[in-house]
Amino acid sequence: MTRVLVTGATGFVGRALLPRLLDGGHRVRVALRRPAAALPAGIEEVMVGELGPATDWSAALAGVDRVVHLAARVHVMGEAGPEATALYRRTNVDGTRRLAEAAAAAGVRRFLLMSSVKAVGEAGPVGKDGRPGPLTEATPPAPADPYGRSKLEAEAALAQAAGPAMDWVVLRPPLVYGPGVGANFHKLLRLARSGLPLPLAALDNRRSLVFVGNLADAVCRAIDHPGAAHRVFLIHDGPALAVPELIRRLAFHFGRPARLFAVPPAVLRLAAGALGASAAFQRLCGSLEVDDSAFRGALGWVPPVTVDQGLKATVDGVREQRL
Repeated sequence: MTRVLVTGATGFVGRALLPRLLDGGHRVRVALRRPAAALPAGIEEVMVGELGPATDWSAALAGVDRVVHLAARVHVMGEAGPEATALYRRTNVDGTRRLAEAAAAAGVRRFLLMSSVKAVGEAGPVGKDGRPGPLTEATPPAPADPYGRSKLEAEAALAQAAGPAMDWVVLRPPLVYGPGVGANFHKLLRLARSGLPLPLAALDNRRSLVFVGNLADAVCRAIDHPGAAHRVFLIHDGPALAVPELIRRLAFHFGRPARLFAVPPAVLRLAAGALGASAAFQRLCGSLEVDDSAFRGALGWVPPVTVDQGLKATVDGVREQRL
């Protein structure tokens, strides 16, 4: 049995990951800033305080074979400038470096970092048809905001700190969805449930997504598979979806009609700009497609949950919460 240390265990991905690690026969320890409620039975808890360049990891890492580093300062819409950059770097870069150095010194065999597609950029290279193509591991990184830059720097900090004795793996997921999802995907759920007419039928974008259960499954595969060592991987569920198709599928699972009508995307973009919502419009209605054939090929991975099953589970979660 291996002992796995998980940071960020109380977050959206962490809550899905813990039971899967336990089911896989791992002993699981979580590093917490403060005491947490409702963790699965059998979880070891260690308090480490805030994640940063001075965090003491000695107690948390004692006897640990694997580290899954989920904790991060997450992306916040509108954050920019030197102050935001410093905050992201302190947690995501300096904090990751500190943990990686301590893990290597403690004899940890593999360290998995949950990065983000934002470490690569906001869209793939434009093809001959004028549309952005999929991002791959070979796409030159061009992060567009402080969060994305901090995740790319964190990847480099891990590779440098790991040294020759500790394997490392980096996963770069796109938008993660599932029961309890928040932010922009939650807004999309509310729109799909409303049954209101929506001016989105003319959108022809492509968005890659990953169901939180599939991402947790991929983590469990990557912390043990020899083909994952010293690799950076993109990951997603399956074929990318346009926003109109996504709304139709969500509305179907809500048992509601999808009333979509066409307004030119350029008009929608101008309207979003006038309302100060350009960034939100791009995150929802722009294209961001990834190719994860490298991960599937190297690890023999197939998502256990289909896109439609994941969307249904997400809708069921909204119903249970009565949101």
